[in-house]
Amino acid sequence: MSGMDLTPYREFARDVLGLEFENIDTLVTALTHRSYVNEHKKSAHEHNERLEFLGDAVLELVTTDYLYKNYKEPEGILTSWRAALVRTESIGAAGEQVGYGPLIRMSKGEKNGTERAHLQILANAFEAVTGAIYLEHGFEAASAFIHKYIIVKLDDILKEGSWRDPKSHLQEVSQRVDGHTPVYKVLHEEGPDHDKVFTLGVFVGENLMGEGSGPSKQVAQQEAARAALLKYNAR
Repeated sequence: MSGMDLTPYREFARDVLGLEFENIDTLVTALTHRSYVNEHKKSAHEHNERLEFLGDAVLELVTTDYLYKNYKEPEGILTSWRAALVRTESIGAAGEQVGYGPLIRMSKGEKNGTERAHLQILANAFEAVTGAIYLEHGFEAASAFIHKYIIVKLDDILKEGSWRDPKSHLQEVSQRVDGHTPVYKVLHEEGPDHDKVFTLGVFVGENLMGEGSGPSKQVAQQEAARAALLKYNAR
């Protein structure tokens, strides 16, 4: 990382993560998106995907260990809870909370990408930084980091029922409350064929109860169902 000002990364590690990195390049790599390397081939040589691979494994182990030791539910329920904790939306929101955004190195094109793409980059960065913490400070430090930003979300997930499949859950709620089965309709789509973003609405009777966007109609339906469930919970 010669010629690069590493001060913001050292300050971030110390002030936000509460850690000192002997090899600060590890943290910089964890916050480097593939697109940045493609755009700066002479000065940047490594992106964060290997660290993301490592951090994903640590994240899954920590959440699995916590759920196993603290709950007696059957395997299928625990698997659903874990999936809710480590899905892109949860990890991306954690990345936003930690404040990675300004430090992530990415291409100009990615900086102007969709909200969904931005969330994915934040989620990947969270996993990669988890991997970097594991390498530099070991399992206990990585576990403490995951507990602080991920495990802490479990109470809300259980309270809201967001660990359940949102489409199935919405169908149960809408039929019980309003006597109607949800209907999903495409509101609009944008982008080229290889990179489309779909926005769908979910209607209960004549009422638009939620909207969601995603790279496929299935993902957009899930997001729309989650939005509708939040509206029902707010009633």
